[in-house]
Parts: sequence; C-alpha cells; structure tokens
Amino acid sequence: MELYRSHVLICGGTGCSSSGSLTFEDKFAAAMEKHDLNKEVKLVKTGCFGLCEAGPIVVVYPEGAFYSRVEDKDIETIVEEHLLKGRIVKDLLHESAVEEDVTKSINDVEFFAKQERIALRNCGIINPEVIEEYIAFDGYKALGKVLTEMTREEVIEIVKASGLRGRGGGGFPTGLKWTFAYNAESDKKYVACNADEGDPGAFMDRSVLEGDPHVIIEAMAIAAYAIGADEGYVYIRAEYPIAVERLEIAIAQAKEMGLLGEGLFGTDFNFDLKIKLGAGAFVCGEETALIASIEGERGMPRPRPPFPANKGIFGQPTVLNNVETYANIPQIILNGAEWFANIGTERSKGTKVFALGGKINNTGLLEIPMGTTLREVIFEIGGGIPNGKAFKAVQTGGPSGGCITADYLDTEIDYDNLIELGSMMGSGGMIVMDEDNCMVDVARFFLDFTVDESCGKCTPCREGTKRMLEMLDKICEGKGTLQDIDDLESLAYTIKDASLCGLGQTAPNPVLSTLQYFRDEYEAHVNDKTCPAGVCKDLLAITITDKCIGCTMCKTVCPVNCIEGEKKGQHTIDQDACIKCEACISKCPVKCIVKK
Repeated sequence: MELYRSHVLICGGTGCSSSGSLTFEDKFAAAMEKHDLNKEVKLVKTGCFGLCEAGPIVVVYPEGAFYSRVEDKDIETIVEEHLLKGRIVKDLLHESAVEEDVTKSINDVEFFAKQERIALRNCGIINPEVIEEYIAFDGYKALGKVLTEMTREEVIEIVKASGLRGRGGGGFPTGLKWTFAYNAESDKKYVACNADEGDPGAFMDRSVLEGDPHVIIEAMAIAAYAIGADEGYVYIRAEYPIAVERLEIAIAQAKEMGLLGEGLFGTDFNFDLKIKLGAGAFVCGEETALIASIEGERGMPRPRPPFPANKGIFGQPTVLNNVETYANIPQIILNGAEWFANIGTERSKGTKVFALGGKINNTGLLEIPMGTTLREVIFEIGGGIPNGKAFKAVQTGGPSGGCITADYLDTEIDYDNLIELGSMMGSGGMIVMDEDNCMVDVARFFLDFTVDESCGKCTPCREGTKRMLEMLDKICEGKGTLQDIDDLESLAYTIKDASLCGLGQTAPNPVLSTLQYFRDEYEAHVNDKTCPAGVCKDLLAITITDKCIGCTMCKTVCPVNCIEGEKKGQHTIDQDACIKCEACISKCPVKCIVKK
C-alpha cells in the first residue's frame, strides 16, 4: 500500500468543472514532477465540496487548507510553497479560512460549521471514479451486512423506525413505501431511482451522483433485497453528463468486483442495474410519468391508484425513491434507526440537502439537520445578502413551492412547517430574493416554467396555467385590474384541486404564496401602474436627474439613440423610444440616471 504525506483534493463537480478544474489534475502533476513530489503527494479528483460560489476549490490535507477561486497560475505557487516548503499560501485561502494570523482548516470554514453530512458524507472527500476509495469509507459494508445478517423484514423495519421520509418532495415515509412493495405479490419486482432533478436552481441529486455514485448502487441493492427485486433502473437526465459518466463507471466497477450481478456476497441474491437517460422533461420527476418513460412511452402521468408499489415498471411492483433518499440508506443500516431518528425534528427526521442560490453570498450545496431555521441557513451558512441589500423572501420547493418572508425566518425547516407557510420542501431548491426582486415577476417566472413543462394531459394544468400566465403578463404590463387579481387567485385554487398530478397541483403555489404575502405589490401594479421593485419594464420610466454633468456617456452607449442633449448640458430620455435596457444607468459616472 502506498503512503502519502499529503493529499490534494480537486473539486470535479459541475460548478468547478465549468471554471476549468478538470485540467488541474494534469497541471498539478506536471508542477509536482518538477520537484519530484509525485511519490509523496497524491492527487484526488472529488465531487462537489458545496461552496460553489468559491470555486474552483482545492483542499490540501493533512492541514485542510481550503484554497478557493484557484486559477492555473496559482497551481505552481501551491506546489512550491505548500507542498514543497510546507507553507500554507494564505493569499489563496478562502476568506473565512483566515482569522487574523490564524489559519483555519476546511472544517472551521463558516459555511460548513452548522452542517451535518449524511447524504453528502463522501462528496468532496473521495474520488468518485475509484471504487476502492468508496470501500475504504465503509462502502458496501451495509449491503454485506444486510445480505449476510438480516432478513428482508428486518431491513424494512429499520428503515421504518428511522423515520426517513422521501427527499424528492412528497415526504412519504420510505419504510412504508418499501412495505407496500414487499407485500405486493408478484414474481418480478423493480427498484428505481429518480435522478430527474429539474427544478430551476436545484443540483442536489446531480452532485451526489457526481461525487458518490456507489452509494446509490449500494442503497438500491439494499432496497431490492428488502422487497424481493432483482433489477433496477436509475432514471437520469442526459443533461448531466458528468453524473452519467461517473455512474456508468461505478456500475462497471461494481460488476467487476461482484457487487452487482449474481450471487452477491456469496448469497443467492441477484441484482442488476441499468441507466435510463431522460430527455429533460420536468414532468418526468413525477413517479408515474417517470415509469412511463422507462417503459419507452411518452412521459405522462397516470391516475393513482394503483400506486407504483403495487403496479409500477411494466406493471410490476416497484420501489421508486430519489437520489438523496437512497443516499441515507447505507448509513441508517450501519448506524441504526435510533441514530438517524435522533437527528432532526419530531415529524421530520435526519438531514436535508439544499441547493442555495439567488441573492446570497455563499451559493452552493449544503446539508443541515431538519429543524435548522431559515435564518441560520440564509445568514450564517449562506453569509447573508450581497451588497447590503435587504432580505425580501426565500423560495423553497422550486416551481412547486412558495415564497417565505422575513417574518418567518425563525421557522424550523421541516416538511410540515414549510407547508403550513404555503410553501413546501420540494427536492431542496432554495432561492433567496432581496429588495430588488418583484414578487409578481417571480411568480410569473415560475409559472412560465410550469406552462412550458406541462405534459398537456389534463385540462386544468394544460389550459389553466396558460390563463394564469396571461393574467400575470397583463398585470406586469400595467394592463391588469383588481378583478384580474381575484380571478388569478380563484383559478389557482381550481387548478390545485383539479389537476391530475403533482406538477399541476403545485403549479399555482408561487402565485398563491406571493398573493398571500405581497398582495400590495400586485395592487401597485394595477392601481398605481408601478412596479415597486423597478423590475417590470412596461411600468418603468428611466429618467436623468438635474445632477447630469453632460458627459454624454449615456448618449454614447444607448442602443436606440433615444437620449438627447449637448456636451456639458442637461440630457433627457425619449420615453417612447426607450427600451429600458439600463445601459445608460450602468455607464453614468455620477449616478444621475434613475428608474422609477
């Protein structure tokens, strides 16, 4: 076994990869070879560390030095100073990893301080393309324990006792779902993994598959043993090439090691796993639409009952959980139901992974115990709102969720609390908004998404969401009436009650929650023909104040030549010709151009 004095962990998740981190391994290796360090230092390409805002990220152990925003030119410096001379390069450390003259390790960085990682435990720690590294961190130990020491009933009971609820959005008790499939009588059963994460701003499941694909293979094998299945499908978007590639590598490695296939761990249990690529339809996140797509049909929801646990893939009993749900299973088996149940709240056990985005300093991926407050997530882990702006709302649950205001920042995050506030957990998207966001426009953005993604099967969703979007467009253009607001609300409740599947039933949530908490903004658009946040362009007027110095910079950048005025004289804007591009605002050196 090779021993190394240092390990250099390079983030290979989608975020850092898009900034060039996939080239770092070769560049580090070349720089290390110059100093004959290759036998002393090991390079490890990992999955996402979580703090995406600070990428590309490189962490050097044993010190745990957390280098952020690393560029090609920094690699030689890290090699020469840190790896060769043993001197941490403070100028390259993330700002929260330095406190006066004290250098803190990654474990002390504020972003990670309140997190507790179960589903993400290996992300940013192991090379996801090396099965031996997964095994070194107790990988496949839970599967071995299940197959050699536990009955199917015992496996299901421990999952039930843990209190694990589905992390895909519905929050249905996982153990109960497995019980239904176990009790269903059939000679053929399936397990499936929903990796069709399609919410705007959501990247939780994708990051788990990129950083720890073997945990999903192991968990699905455990689920298959528990219900009596011998075949499984991972349904994943073709839009996630890194996740797909690493999952393919992991499946091939597991088969080569005898961890997939026939006679696992010397027992009579057989399990095979296949990948099914999805074309990116949001509706295929709904379980019956996903199953239809696996079967080769158009991805459209089916009425329930029967539920998939009784009649799923090819009409056979099927357990379908999402990536994050499965990622908890091996640790529950190894540590016990009581361990997991002691984390979180009375009604929501364990942890939850969130993708934190929007108007927030620390965008990224985080995992927190259920019961952590929204304030802790946004202002401690997330680092607050950029540029001194005021917090306005946070959207949880993506297009299916709703907005939560500052009045509820001390709410403990769990399934039931978020629903009581008119939102939902969803798969874990969390988008923060500040004072510059128009809540009518936010509702329009999410509804526009669901209109595009509706499969069109049922009339309430197909036609109703279009009519809602038309009303929102009318209001944002200053052409709406108070009756439109009332009609919008009434139609929203009708669509919730009458739609066939979860997409239609939850599509009105962003509208209803913004109406509940920000009705005054809707009324301002209608009564005053103004957008209080200055977002809706049809209601904006961009004007030049008397502070104008006549520098002509605004006139120079205007793409439609609607600004008039002589040099050193007052300038004016032709409101009829102005397209509200705001190029003049960004160029004005004295900030005398305003929108209102």
